[in-house]
Amino acid sequence: MPLSEHEQRMLEQMERALYAEDPKFATALEGSGLHTYTRRRVYQAVAGFLVGIALLMAGMVAKQVWLSVVGFLVMLGCAVLAVTGWRKAPKPGEQPAAGAPHARRQERQKRSMMDRIEQRWQKRRDEQGGH
Repeated sequence: MPLSEHEQRMLEQMERALYAEDPKFATALEGSGLHTYTRRRVYQAVAGFLVGIALLMAGMVAKQVWLSVVGFLVMLGCAVLAVTGWRKAPKPGEQPAAGAPHARRQERQKRSMMDRIEQRWQKRRDEQGGH
């Protein structure tokens, strides 16, 4: 059950008060959520990348092209996972907002809608100016 706006504001106020009162304790609590998950994901991706390198090298030594290709694909996939995990990780002291991904998606949709409107407007101006 999602929190209401009032409950979210109250939770944010309590979090800020906790950071102001005892930053060391708040930082210790911070590691238990999304930050730990993304850090673990990045570490797993790095380990997978190293496995991919090993597969690539083993394929080259054994002259098995398919093994080298598999190693390269593992490396590529793990690199993508590491980069996306690193970008999603919250900064130290920053709490992820509850509706942040949804808000970003809405902003992107609004922006793309505005881009389409501007393109249509520009196209109409160009067509009228050309005739």
